Amino acid sequence: MTNRRTSATSRGLADGDYRRLAQFRYVLRQLLHFSDGAARDAGLSPQQYQFLIVVRGFPGSKPPTVGDVAKRLLIKHHSAVGLVDRLVAEGLLVRKRTEADGRRVTLVLTDQGHRLLEGLTSAHARELRRLMPLMKSLLAEFDL
Repeated sequence: MTNRRTSATSRGLADGDYRRLAQFRYVLRQLLHFSDGAARDAGLSPQQYQFLIVVRGFPGSKPPTVGDVAKRLLIKHHSAVGLVDRLVAEGLLVRKRTEADGRRVTLVLTDQGHRLLEGLTSAHARELRRLMPLMKSLLAEFDL
């Protein structure tokens, strides 16, 4: 028989693993709580803030479609359409038809949307800097 180290997933989790998981989830909840409050303070729902982040941070050279954002947020297409409608009504987002295919509609932040998101992102960066050392420490301790 070989003397291999058994992974936590095949041997079950030890008490320390559960403590680390609980602590890590607590830190994540702190970040989410901060994020939700910051969004509300800026006049957005947490979902609207997340939507704007996805639009602004979408990878590649082309802006996202409603379906692209719905996929990233793990929500139904019709829920994403409702969010788009509200963000467009608030002047934070616009729908644009592509020249190559007039049926394809992409989403682009307005100047107002950019300004709002920049302020929120700055506050989130400060909170992440505060929590990051603890998150890194916890992740380094995992043996999963």
